[in-house]
Amino acid sequence: MPNDKPIVLVLCTGNSARSQMAEAFSRKFQGDRFEVHSAGTEPKDRVHPLAVRAMKEAGIDIGRQRPKSTTEFLGRLPVRHLLIVCDNANRSCPRVWPGTYSRSYVPFDDPAAFVGPEEDALGEFRRVRDQVGDTMKTWRPETGADR
Repeated sequence: MPNDKPIVLVLCTGNSARSQMAEAFSRKFQGDRFEVHSAGTEPKDRVHPLAVRAMKEAGIDIGRQRPKSTTEFLGRLPVRHLLIVCDNANRSCPRVWPGTYSRSYVPFDDPAAFVGPEEDALGEFRRVRDQVGDTMKTWRPETGADR
């Protein structure tokens, strides 16, 4: 039976931390309302290990996730709602995505850009994880419609 839930695509530049977290939290908190995927405008080779670790601490395993390119979705999946979680993707993402009803911009700091000892970097990943999690609990497309 085909899935009839509207598709949300979470976009970031590298699709290695913030968008992966947002995808996972969205599935946890709103998986009954939306089918959620994530992608990057310039995807990295792997999900950041500290993102995997921080999410595992929150009870969510993203260790099997992989960064994906926007080209895997553009014109191939009926994306209804874009959720952009970083400045670079907001600037480089197409302004119009065929078939979408909404384009939301909810930026989060890039924990992968943190410079310092690993334990401090992990603290930054935890901080961003908590912000993303809190946001995804209540996020709705800007149209307010679940189409």
